[in-house]
Amino acid sequence: MVEGNIGSGKTTFLEKFQALSTEEVKIYSEPVEQWRNVQGHNLLDLMYSDPTRYSLLFQTYVQLTMAKQHSTPCDKPVKIMERSLLSARYCFVENLYEEGKLSDAEYAVLSEWFNFLITSPAFDFSADLIVYLRTSPSVAHRRILSRSRHEESAVPLSYLERLHQLHDDWLLHRTKFQPLKAQVIVIDANAELEEGLNEDYARHGREILKEAEERRTRGKV
Repeated sequence: MVEGNIGSGKTTFLEKFQALSTEEVKIYSEPVEQWRNVQGHNLLDLMYSDPTRYSLLFQTYVQLTMAKQHSTPCDKPVKIMERSLLSARYCFVENLYEEGKLSDAEYAVLSEWFNFLITSPAFDFSADLIVYLRTSPSVAHRRILSRSRHEESAVPLSYLERLHQLHDDWLLHRTKFQPLKAQVIVIDANAELEEGLNEDYARHGREILKEAEERRTRGKV
């Protein structure tokens, strides 16, 4: 899984990674376009426009789309997801609750659904490896403004700062939420995406493919 704040460069990383091996790797991009068009309804826009009213609706659909991606059979040796059900709950839902955008009852319902999914024997949400693209909130904010996705036009820096801390608590410090079983690789993703990170991303991509091959040889993939 590839995790990181909004604007951390996940899509760019996956594009570089995919170029290394099309035979070995299947990439599942974050289903943003599904969130932007649910039978004509843009849930992402609704959530950003009025988070108190629409956060529960949006996060419920995020859980559904992420659960579908986790459970989709993969026909290649390596499956890589852009974000996951885990970051949706541990970072985004948690932030909405801490900011008062979700009521106690709404938070409880989302948590119950999440706990059911990750403990159900019918699903497998485990991961061998998590790549954390760690980006300073100010860099992420600049990238968001430059890509001009209209739903994100009013995202404040303070929102990214809170998400940054939650990602750090989960993946770096491991001081919050259930213990991680997966290995975590932390990549400093503050350099310019199209220049300074190209070789860095390619190097990490080769390392990850090598690790995946070793795990598969040992029967762990």
